[in-house]
Amino acid sequence: MRRRLGGAFGAALLAGALLAGATAVPASAAPAGAAPVAGVAGVAGVAGATGASGAELPPDGDTVASPPGANDWTCRPSAAHPAPVVLVHGTFANRYENWLALSPLLKSLGYCVFALDYGMIPGVTSSGSALLLPIGGLGPVPESAAQLARFVDLVRNATGAAKVDIVGHSQGGMLPNYYLKFLGGASKVGKLVGLAPSNHGTTLDGIVNLAPYFPGVADLIYTVCQACRDQAVGSDFNKTMASRPDTVPGVSYTVVSTVYDEVVTPWRTQFLNGPDVDNVVLQNHCPISLAEHVAIAFSPTALHLVTNALDPAHATPVLCG
Repeated sequence: MRRRLGGAFGAALLAGALLAGATAVPASAAPAGAAPVAGVAGVAGVAGATGASGAELPPDGDTVASPPGANDWTCRPSAAHPAPVVLVHGTFANRYENWLALSPLLKSLGYCVFALDYGMIPGVTSSGSALLLPIGGLGPVPESAAQLARFVDLVRNATGAAKVDIVGHSQGGMLPNYYLKFLGGASKVGKLVGLAPSNHGTTLDGIVNLAPYFPGVADLIYTVCQACRDQAVGSDFNKTMASRPDTVPGVSYTVVSTVYDEVVTPWRTQFLNGPDVDNVVLQNHCPISLAEHVAIAFSPTALHLVTNALDPAHATPVLCG
């Protein structure tokens, strides 16, 4: 599991030099039967597709397949689950690898599920799922947040929903908060659930603090992954985020963290302060869980906490697994 790059901001520091020289592969490398649905501005990879409102939903050229259950643009929210769920992957990740577990789970529960790719840099690939797939979450966070804003509007137009709920992992749990704070997303989002989100930056177990002593290496990594610079403790981006309260009125927040997180450190910095926030520690529900930063996106206990957060009126006792 640690060899997976999905959601691993730490991979930027450990493998940035290698990834800088990686080569992308065509969409034909995507799993059989998984159509490359456009991540920011596309539907099923078909140019000129239209949503229920008639708005054109052109493809964005993504070559990454959608995870099982996601990006059915004909899905219409039910009365039981009126808000579509938008899944936001982490740094050095893509929607397919990051959401192989949660996406089909939510679909099976009756949700309309959508997942985007963002912050892609041509030529950078991953082999986390035994396939060479493009990976993202690398661009500047404000630019990636703007991509999320466009994607949310596409989902709302296609489904007719007034609001969406968002679930994100790592950077994907923090980035939507920039959208809520600075890009007008608060009126379009009901719930934000973050799995190990980098809400206040990270020291990466102290490695970030060593970066000034190795400027050549740091510059190389930050060239490949500008989002890595943004997520470092003390960055200009984090100062901008701190200039406003952690939360915005009208949005419900849930943070699910693991004490074994080795990427977003110290792990308690993931927590948010606000009137409608539930900060949850995975091990409080499953003391034997060893899930760390990447594995939390696949932990049955963590995913149960996510489904409870999305539908608190029908929450069930969380099982340890």
